[in-house]
Amino acid sequence: MKYLIVGLGNKGSEYENTRHNIGFKVADKIAETLEVPFNSTNFGWMADGKYKGRRVLVLKPDTYMNLSGNAVRYWMQKENIPLENILIITDDLALPFGTLRMKGKGSDAGHNGLKNINEILQTQNYARLRFGISADFSEGRQVDYVLGTWNDEENAALPERIEKFSKASLSFVFAGINNTMSAFNGK
Repeated sequence: MKYLIVGLGNKGSEYENTRHNIGFKVADKIAETLEVPFNSTNFGWMADGKYKGRRVLVLKPDTYMNLSGNAVRYWMQKENIPLENILIITDDLALPFGTLRMKGKGSDAGHNGLKNINEILQTQNYARLRFGISADFSEGRQVDYVLGTWNDEENAALPERIEKFSKASLSFVFAGINNTMSAFNGK
């Protein structure tokens, strides 16, 4: 069985440590856990490894967040990966910092990366793992906030949270969506 885990983010050093790039950070941790490097490829950087006998492709799209759907569709088709074996990792303003929420389907909730994936795939029926970044910004400052860097308190907590999200992602591969949601949601 093959799985595609996609960490959403934006390419470029100016975005590397921003809240919006948490998907890339979790993808990095998954690849580290699988002990596989990222290689530059079509539509981004790919790490190709195995987890408990299952092939896991970990993608960091280079299309910028708002065009992530093109990368997801390309790799789904190229590797013949079914929709139920796709996991998208993204940030979420509606959740408190570090909160983990996995769902088997759902709306884009205003997230432009998910919105583009929904449009390109013509469905909302794919798993997504949302990393809470909270909404601690004043009116009209949302873009600055999501493209801003973590504060000191968040930075201190990030390694543990990223580790938890990596474990949840690999649980999705081995234990499935329902078991993973029961074990990890809200933790």
